[in-house]
Amino acid sequence: MAASDTTNEQECRMTVSTRALVHAFLEREFIRQVEFLAELVRVPSDNPPGDCAPAAERAHELLESLLDLEVETDVVPAPVAQANGMISATNLIVRRRFGRGGVTIALNAHGDVVPPGQGWTRDPYGAEIIDDPDHGLVMFGRGVAVSKSDFATYTWALLALLDLEKQGVPLDGVVELHFTYDEESGGNIGPKRLIEQRLSAPALAICAGFSYAVTSAHNGCLHLEVEVTGKSGHAALPATGVDALEAATDILNALYSYREALTHIRSKVPGIDAPTLNIGLIQGGINTNVVPDRVTMRLERRIIPEESPEATESQLRSLIEGAVEQRSGITVDIKRIMLAEPLQELPDAARLIIALRTHAEEEFGVAIPVQGVPLYTDARHYASAGIPTVLYGAGPKTLQEANGHGADECLRLDDLRKATAVIALTLADLLEAH
Repeated sequence: MAASDTTNEQECRMTVSTRALVHAFLEREFIRQVEFLAELVRVPSDNPPGDCAPAAERAHELLESLLDLEVETDVVPAPVAQANGMISATNLIVRRRFGRGGVTIALNAHGDVVPPGQGWTRDPYGAEIIDDPDHGLVMFGRGVAVSKSDFATYTWALLALLDLEKQGVPLDGVVELHFTYDEESGGNIGPKRLIEQRLSAPALAICAGFSYAVTSAHNGCLHLEVEVTGKSGHAALPATGVDALEAATDILNALYSYREALTHIRSKVPGIDAPTLNIGLIQGGINTNVVPDRVTMRLERRIIPEESPEATESQLRSLIEGAVEQRSGITVDIKRIMLAEPLQELPDAARLIIALRTHAEEEFGVAIPVQGVPLYTDARHYASAGIPTVLYGAGPKTLQEANGHGADECLRLDDLRKATAVIALTLADLLEAH
């Protein structure tokens, strides 16, 4: 037998042994993991209004009781939270070193959630579990899939590594858990703050997932507010005013023509189709008998990974201003409300993708795609800092199956266990000591 064959056989035995140890540990810990997730779901953390410090405090208590590790807290100053549209937010960081060298890997999930809304048939904060004949045990609750589930996924993946260490599996590197509470507000006082304040400097990052797929890219998003100002006048003498609503229709016509043109642009990233534009809010006028002096609209432009966010914004501004430049007495003020950059796959992300995909296909027994998604997430903040980043975590095959952001949001608990094994085994691969 060649030396290379012997090495491969040893590596195979080690992988099988590591997988068996991880499975045995997660089987023993399953009830505790589910109870942990239920406790998180039972603490409301709706954003808006964004009063998330109490949820972070409860997560802090649970983590310290589980991990026997220090949980660092980064309390976001109230004025900073308020400037980002929230009442309170606290970031949690757990760090654990294995061995003496190796890479630092961050695992980020967010604990803030969209408000429940209407249509629920179960208590959105009840963490109710049913035994479904098709899917086994299923937990219901707001945030159970997006993304409190990955608090549990990532925490038990770290616990599994600690167990591997006790079993003598050699590991080198650092695992950090980043649990933040402002994803629904843009992530600026969560992941972005952790990086900018030098509270963390990971070499790789895995962020919360919501399907079986490994997500390697996603769209960016631009929100603009457009204020069109004219002059009020009596409706009996409309010529005494300057109609802001009439001018606004010129802008709307230009934007809708532009939206149609966007359908002809195609992304090369699987899972992402074309850029989109939506005018989602419009307000204006004083009364029925008054020429409207002001109209305000808000629009959203989704930016595919191949596009430049800066060029996109510049193009939109020129389009809007050009639509009314011939109208006397009309002024237009354009404000950027938010700009979220697209997530692009950085070269070293292949290390994450290969490991995650390999283990996910083994655990789930199905082909695991690597794809982009048309939404945007906190993952972009890590990638913007030059950190190779992908999304992977607990969830059903698609976000739609979980009712993410919808009524009766749910998670199959078998998916939670399998995704935890995938993360633990991926980390073991990346931290493997040589």
